[in-house]
Amino acid sequence: MAGGSGLIERFYREVMEGGNLDLIDELGSENYTDHEEPMPGQPSGLAGIKFYVQTFRSAFPDIKAKAIEPTMVDGDLEAARVVLTGTHRGELMGTAATGNTVEFSGIDIIRVQDGKVVEHWGATDMLKLLQQTGAVQM
Repeated sequence: MAGGSGLIERFYREVMEGGNLDLIDELGSENYTDHEEPMPGQPSGLAGIKFYVQTFRSAFPDIKAKAIEPTMVDGDLEAARVVLTGTHRGELMGTAATGNTVEFSGIDIIRVQDGKVVEHWGATDMLKLLQQTGAVQM
């Protein structure tokens, strides 16, 4: 999730990297809808964003947004490509920690209404991530 001018970057820097889960309630609308395919066990709404962040922060405690570009804002929509890195130090969707360094990307598009994120569309390269953790062999 993220929204408005620079909210995607704020989400990745302050929430994903910094662990400020309270910011999710500040940035997100109670009517938030996520159109991205959920992870196993991920609830809907703002609780789903918290689940997503906690899952990634526990699996990759040193997670960093290596790049957030390009970022585009058009009316009530914001979009960005994000490249994340981290060290696999905790369980991720049934795969035990490997100590592997990972790098994967995603695209986020959000719609903002009254300063809050109301919708998110995204695509995360989970195949690349799961290959790097050894969960998927190719």
